[in-house]
Amino acid sequence: MRAIEITTPGDVRIVEREMPQMGKGDVLLKIKYVGFCGSDLSTYLGKNPMVQYPRIPGHEISAVIEKTGNEVPEGFQKGQNVTVVPYTNCGQCTSCKQKRFNACRYNETLGVQRDGAMAEYIAVPWQKVLKDEALSDVQLALVEPLTVGFHAIDNGKVTDIDTVVVFGCGMIGSGAIVRAKLRGATVIAVDIDDVKLKIAQQLGADFIINSKEKDLHQELLEITNGDGPNVVIEAAGNPVTYRAAIDEVAFAGRVVCIGYAGTEVAFTTKLWVQKELEIMGSRNANPSDFEAVIKYLKSSQVDENILISKTVSPEEAPVAMKEWSEAPGKIMKILVQF
Repeated sequence: MRAIEITTPGDVRIVEREMPQMGKGDVLLKIKYVGFCGSDLSTYLGKNPMVQYPRIPGHEISAVIEKTGNEVPEGFQKGQNVTVVPYTNCGQCTSCKQKRFNACRYNETLGVQRDGAMAEYIAVPWQKVLKDEALSDVQLALVEPLTVGFHAIDNGKVTDIDTVVVFGCGMIGSGAIVRAKLRGATVIAVDIDDVKLKIAQQLGADFIINSKEKDLHQELLEITNGDGPNVVIEAAGNPVTYRAAIDEVAFAGRVVCIGYAGTEVAFTTKLWVQKELEIMGSRNANPSDFEAVIKYLKSSQVDENILISKTVSPEEAPVAMKEWSEAPGKIMKILVQF
């Protein structure tokens, strides 16, 4: 079968791989669409420390069931449209014992610690397969990337009395914007790209700020009547926005960090302590986040195609990845159609 392989940093190619070996509890999926994630871009750039090469990327999956193993429940049938929870969980570590499976100490995400879904077929345990005939093939590929932002809002305990700032309006930030609006919060979207900010508005952001063109601090003070936002979601993965999160969040506020900054970030501890901040990380997503995203996509009046920058064939994927690496801030989501 055909597969897309990141052979070494900067080298993407189409390769032939053997068909997946199925276990008794596995489901064989025929891939329809797979999205390129920011972690795939990091792998391409040689900046992902969790990856060993060569690696088949991809964990944002839209597929159809091709075959089921002997121990798969009868509810899984050939021809059903599905997406996949791409994480593993050991069930024994401290995170798993608290049912925070997303933060499993030994997690292996498809396309990162193990080969992913950028191939014609993939076999996965039936427990990781989510069926939904109401969603389109494209919507199914958007479920996983949106769950990450949904999970961050859940971690931030966002309610309808909160004002939430989202730093970084890419795919992850978009999920955070949507979830915060669903919870009734006032949402301020911050980015340096006007196209992404326009999309943020369409997704429900109440205010948008281009921090390259406007004074972020003054804008936030004006919007929040001098208090600052109750919650800041850091989805940009930039030392500048990490520091801005501490500086701009309100006293007794919450900061939720999703993005991986490429370099170390130095903080002045005064505001951290003086404001008595809650600062936490947010990793992957839980089953409830997948359920929430699927419910949203079923009922939303927003055209999900605004989130997709381009759709390419497997043969076009190497060029698409190179172009993305040269202008990462301009791309929301690249889908590969098999």
